[in-house]
Amino acid sequence: MQVLVYGAGQLAQMMYLDGAALGIDVQAVDVSNNTVVHPVSKQPLDCSLEQAIERADVLTVEFEHVPEALLETAEQSGKLHPNKDAILVGADRVREKALLERLNIPNCAHRIVTDLTQLDECVEALGERLIIKASRDGYDGYGQWRLSQKADLPALKKQLEGLDLVRVPLVVEQMLKFDREVSLIGARNVSGDIKVYPLAENLHYQGQLHVSVAPATNSDDALTAKALEIFSKLVEGMDYVGVLAVELFQCGDTLLVNELAPRVHNSGHWTQAGADTSQFENHLRAVLDLPLGDTTNIGGDAAVSAMVNIIGCDDHDLALLGLPGVHFNWYGKTVRNKRKMGHINVTASGYKALGSKLEQLSGYLSADHFPELVDEAARLQK
Repeated sequence: MQVLVYGAGQLAQMMYLDGAALGIDVQAVDVSNNTVVHPVSKQPLDCSLEQAIERADVLTVEFEHVPEALLETAEQSGKLHPNKDAILVGADRVREKALLERLNIPNCAHRIVTDLTQLDECVEALGERLIIKASRDGYDGYGQWRLSQKADLPALKKQLEGLDLVRVPLVVEQMLKFDREVSLIGARNVSGDIKVYPLAENLHYQGQLHVSVAPATNSDDALTAKALEIFSKLVEGMDYVGVLAVELFQCGDTLLVNELAPRVHNSGHWTQAGADTSQFENHLRAVLDLPLGDTTNIGGDAAVSAMVNIIGCDDHDLALLGLPGVHFNWYGKTVRNKRKMGHINVTASGYKALGSKLEQLSGYLSADHFPELVDEAARLQK
């Protein structure tokens, strides 16, 4: 079995590593130059993109910002999972909002802006506290602006001058006072079987995910059922195949969709050490229409996991490998500010034990680059 992944980053690398155990040959496409490469070494392989498409059983993606011309060719092959329209939904917030409205899925109150004069109408309709997002090419806090009071609107308009809002509209959302962000990672295979992982609770810093904890604290069957209903509507409404990540704002007992990611996702990395079957293996199983693997936590109902992102640094102490239940993953990238360099998965038999392990882990990491870790460790130990 052979799978060709569009994108040659760490997600393709982790798919390759999990696929090898199943006898699945995973190759990657560097979409900047259409070169087929080895997902780990990044060395070019001795075949053209056309040859790789012909040989592959399935084509898939590791990120949603694949050039549309490449996606169109992939779709025409009849081998692409998830389908092109689903991938484009993840790459374009306007398409994403249209899908959520069509499927009657709760999401943040919003307006689409193609001219800066429309911002005045947004304030009148949504209030003066707003989140403004570029509809494309924005992630990890990039391409986002905030309005805290109406008096700052002229300055915000000036800041946005020069943007081509006809080509890349803005999605303007009401700034919510939500309790927390959770995410649901799940998979649907070609046959329509669905399996989801426990809800993960996500902690962000400066627009980037820093820590995920799964299962989410203070979650119950009712909350999980609401998330599963949303997930099921989405995958069936898009005829989706593969792993899908759904980021959700929790406001009391209500869940609102924040964003969709049509691929394996950062908040699901904990599944490598904490779940019976990782999200990477289940994505390959799904797109190849193999039986989906068990998504429950290893260790039973008391077992919990955390994922800690390593962002913009390489100054960790590898003595952390001596900590029980700690699993280190390094991507082999050149250090750059705000760049995801790797992640650490931590498993434990309960939230207090997990908090204790995260506290121990913090001693091997720079506090400057992991500013939320100590507080999260303390929260879990309460």
